[in-house]
Amino acid sequence: MAFYHKSGSIPAKRHTQFRKPDGSLYSEELVSTEGFSSLYSLIYHCHPPTLVKAIGEPWSVEPKVALEKNMQHRSFLTFKTKPEEDYLKSRKTLLMNSDVQMGSAAPTKGFSDYFYKNSDADEVLFIHEGNGILKTIYGNIPFEYGDYLVIPRGTIYQLHFNDENNRIFFVESPTPIHPPKRYQNSVGQLMEHSPYCERDIKLPIDLETHDEKGDFKVLIKKQGMIYPYTYATHPFDAVGWDGYLYPYGFSIHNFEPITGRLHMPPPIHQTFEARNFVICSFVPRMYDYHPLSVPAPYNHSNIDSDEILYYVDGDFMSRKHVERGMISLHPKGIPHGPHPGTVEKSLGKTETKELAVMIDPFYPLMITQEAMEMEDPAYWKSWVE
Repeated sequence: MAFYHKSGSIPAKRHTQFRKPDGSLYSEELVSTEGFSSLYSLIYHCHPPTLVKAIGEPWSVEPKVALEKNMQHRSFLTFKTKPEEDYLKSRKTLLMNSDVQMGSAAPTKGFSDYFYKNSDADEVLFIHEGNGILKTIYGNIPFEYGDYLVIPRGTIYQLHFNDENNRIFFVESPTPIHPPKRYQNSVGQLMEHSPYCERDIKLPIDLETHDEKGDFKVLIKKQGMIYPYTYATHPFDAVGWDGYLYPYGFSIHNFEPITGRLHMPPPIHQTFEARNFVICSFVPRMYDYHPLSVPAPYNHSNIDSDEILYYVDGDFMSRKHVERGMISLHPKGIPHGPHPGTVEKSLGKTETKELAVMIDPFYPLMITQEAMEMEDPAYWKSWVE
């Protein structure tokens, strides 16, 4: 988020001596993006963050692509993802291109003996089921159903769940994920017409300083590989930090929908953006209130982007059959629209209870083998009565 935040103890001036009670120096670290040209934070460690004791053999987690090119409406039932204890093993990338990867995870346990860092991509974790705490060097963020957790690349983190029933829809981006620019003024403040504001953001709290030495396993993802590092000190050893770069949470339930007399297009649901894709939130809202309005969406030709909907809860006025955790893919090049009978059915309705996350990438998506294993093969026929 582009606003200043700080936590713990920091010196009066950056890049100056900052000493521990025993007289030794704390170790200052600049965490910056786009070189030194964009958001950054300064972290003050008990120990240098460079103390690596061992590096193990890396292994590949690169998704296996089943279809590089696609011209067919498809749907995938992500609740077919078999729950697994390990968080990383449970993550299944389903759709991808060079700008974005997305998929689902069903971990039954949090992190027990390792920490994780994605050095290539910002991550957005949408919590569909479950609750717990996201732990980082910046502090803790409690999360629950409906939360987006936005984790900048390079952030070492752990997820601690309160029980075994957890479902996550995740997005990875090699470019920064941030609020839409049209909702921000020239200094980055969210403006009055934005569907959410800074008060809605869940900031890191309860900074925990772990001044510990030992063997701390950190799994680092880079270029489709996991590199197992062993650090000599606890990754969360900060006594304080400040800046503009840090993880945060935002609940989809705090997204305030924009409505109108006639049907409003999908950009009014936009929540985040990155290079060449956007993330949108469909939430319960009042329907259009023109006396002759048609609440169901009109047919739409996808000319410039694929469209992906991740169905969270509720009923969709434009679909005959929707399951929780279902992903629909409507590729660029062919039109899609409401299912037969749903337009007439929507007339006279005053509100919708739908809840979904939409991703619009501006370049075509490839489909992985794991996605094909959970596909509903008859979906493309669902427009034929």
